[in-house]
Amino acid sequence: MNDLSRQATRLEAIEGSYDKWLLGAIIALTGVGVVMVASSSIALMSSPFYYLNRHLIFLAVGIVLAVIAARTELKSIEQYNQMLLLGCFVLLLAVFAPGLGSTVNGARRWINLGISKFQTVEAVKVLYIVWLSSYLVRFRDEVNATWPAMLKPLGVAGALVVLLLLQPDFGSSTLLLAITAGMLVLGGVNMPRMSMPVIIGLVGMSALAIIEPYRMRRITSFLDPWADQQGDGYQLSNALMAVGRGEWTGVGLGNSVQKLYYLPEAHTDFIFSVTAEEFGFLGTCVIVALYALLVGRTFWLGMRCVEMKRHFSGYIAFGIGLWISMQTFVSIGVNLGILPTKGLTLPLISSGGSSVLMTCVAMGLLLRVSYELKRAERRQAVRIGGAEDVAAEPSDEPAAPVAASVPMSAEPVASASAAPNAARGTSRLQSRIEPTFGRLS
Repeated sequence: MNDLSRQATRLEAIEGSYDKWLLGAIIALTGVGVVMVASSSIALMSSPFYYLNRHLIFLAVGIVLAVIAARTELKSIEQYNQMLLLGCFVLLLAVFAPGLGSTVNGARRWINLGISKFQTVEAVKVLYIVWLSSYLVRFRDEVNATWPAMLKPLGVAGALVVLLLLQPDFGSSTLLLAITAGMLVLGGVNMPRMSMPVIIGLVGMSALAIIEPYRMRRITSFLDPWADQQGDGYQLSNALMAVGRGEWTGVGLGNSVQKLYYLPEAHTDFIFSVTAEEFGFLGTCVIVALYALLVGRTFWLGMRCVEMKRHFSGYIAFGIGLWISMQTFVSIGVNLGILPTKGLTLPLISSGGSSVLMTCVAMGLLLRVSYELKRAERRQAVRIGGAEDVAAEPSDEPAAPVAASVPMSAEPVASASAAPNAARGTSRLQSRIEPTFGRLS
C-alpha cells in the first residue's frame, strides 16, 4: 500500500513538456517576420527602423502574453467561457463608442488606447475559438443529434458577423464563419446536416460582395489586374511584378524594388510579395513548409487530445489551426493573384500591433495544449505501468484468514468465494486503487 501511495504522489508530480516541432515552427516564422518587417519597411518612414522597433515592442509584449497563456491551466480558462463570449460582443461594440472607436480609411475597426490603436476583431478570434470549444464539449451529444444545438453557435457567429459588417470588415466575417463551420464538423456534426447552413452562408456572403461597389471592383480587378494598372488593379499588379522579379532564388535580402513606394502596405498585407522578390521561389517554399509544419502539428495535437478524451484542448487546437491555415491561405493567395484583394495579415510575419499580440496569445494556448497532452500521456503511462505491477504482485494473505474474518452468518458465502479471491490475490487492493486514480485523472 505504501508503494501505491508513493506512485500516486509521483503521478501528481509528473509534468509535461512543450512540443518541440510546434515551438520550432513558431520561432522560425517569428524570426522570418522580424527580418522581413525590417526589410520591407526600411524606406517607408524618415526613420528607417520605425516599423521594426514598433514590431519588436509588440512582439515583446506578445511573448509575455504567450508565456502567461502557456502557463495557465486550460480548465481554468474554460470556467470563464461565458465571460469570453460576452467579451467578444463588448469589444465589437466598443468601436462604435464615441471617443473610444477610431476610424482609419473609412473603416471603424479600432479602439484608441492612447499609446496605440487596437483592432478588436483580432482578440475576438481567440475568445470566440475558446468559447466555441467549450460549447462543443458541453453540448457534444446535442450538437451531433439536434438542429437547435447545432444552429446556436451559428447564430452567435451570425450576430458577430453583423457587427463586423457594420465596421465594415468583410474578410474577418468570412473567416469567422469558416472557423465556425470547420469546428462544428470536427466536433462531430455530419456533413449533410451542415451543408444547408454552409450553402446559405456562401450565398449570403456572395450577395454582400456583389452589392457593395468597392468589393465588386476588387473582384473585377482580380480577374484582370493589368486592365487598370494605375487604378483598381494597382495593388495586385505590383504584387505580381514583385513575385515575378524573385524568380528562383530572389534578388537578395534588402534588394527589393517594389517595396520602394510602389507596393502598398509592403510591411503588412503584401509582405509575402516582398519576401518572394527577395528570396525567390525557393524561399517562399521554405515559408510555406514552415506554415505546413505549424498547422499540421496543430491538427495532430488536436487529434491526439480527442483520442485521449481531452476534447476541450483538442477543439482549441482545431480552432487555432483552422484560423492560422485559412488566414495564411488567403494572405498568400492575395499576393499571388489567386484570390481577390483582401486585407488580411500573414500570421507571425506581417507587421502589426493587435494581430501580433493575439497571434502570440494563440500560440501560447497551442503550447499549453501540447504541454497538458504530454503530461496526460506520461501520467497514463505511469498509471498503466503501476497497475500492471500491482496485478503481477502475489498475495501475502492466505485464504483462511480472509474467510475467518467474515461474520458467521456470511461464512458459507465467503468460503465459496475465498478460493477465487486468493487466486486473484489483488481484487481487494484494486478496488482501493480505482478511486484514487479517478481523482488524479
